[in-house]
Amino acid sequence: MIKAMRTAASGMSAQQMNVDNIANNLANVNTTGFKKAKLEFQDVLYQNIRRAGVASAVGATVPTGLAIGYGTRPSATVREFTTGDLSQTGNPLDLAISGDGFFQVQRPDGTTAYTRDGAFKISADGRVVTSDGYYLLPELTIPEDATSVAVGQDGVVEVIQFGQDAPTQIGQIELARFINPAGLTGIGKNLMLTTGASGTSTTGTPGQGGLGTIDQGYLEMSNVSVVDEMVNMIVAQRAYEINSKAIQTADDMASIANNLKR
Repeated sequence: MIKAMRTAASGMSAQQMNVDNIANNLANVNTTGFKKAKLEFQDVLYQNIRRAGVASAVGATVPTGLAIGYGTRPSATVREFTTGDLSQTGNPLDLAISGDGFFQVQRPDGTTAYTRDGAFKISADGRVVTSDGYYLLPELTIPEDATSVAVGQDGVVEVIQFGQDAPTQIGQIELARFINPAGLTGIGKNLMLTTGASGTSTTGTPGQGGLGTIDQGYLEMSNVSVVDEMVNMIVAQRAYEINSKAIQTADDMASIANNLKR
């Protein structure tokens, strides 16, 4: 009976973490560039009472084994990097990536982080930065006398300066991609860092080498589907409930066994 309780308890613990993950997805349903995560599970150790393939008493081979599992455990949270819906803002420094790739930004410690959040701003010195003041890489500086900014789908940035009619190219936005983007680790502020699982970044021009294109005046919304997450929450709730019933049943059986002598 104790084994059944512990096994069901592992299921309850796993579903609690599942609901925590779903809650985080729903909390970020309006977070620009957010990518939803899915929790994966795996079974744990088994008590092998009789192994398949051993010889039976009559000399034949046992076709199937007899094993009792010890429950489940969460094994990984996997981010899904499908492109979210694009929301038109009209802001010339709002940039969305259609397809694969990440913007590169420089953190205060000099390291490079990666983001799908293209809500950029202009700093006091004219450089293009994130909402937290991190510089876009390669660095891009908007002239003080610029009257308009145009960003092409290939990342070429042009401005029209005061008193001029012809545009002037001032820079080129590059995107980064990874062989395993699911291996990136989130650090908050819509930023991700590389790990040994993600591999090193490959940078290039938007629209080339498998990289997505850039849409100016748009922001990529979260790829969280509220309906899907609500369904997942109901499934997790029912799984949690049935595991609690298993604990109650095991307790009832133990109570019956304890009362046999009466």
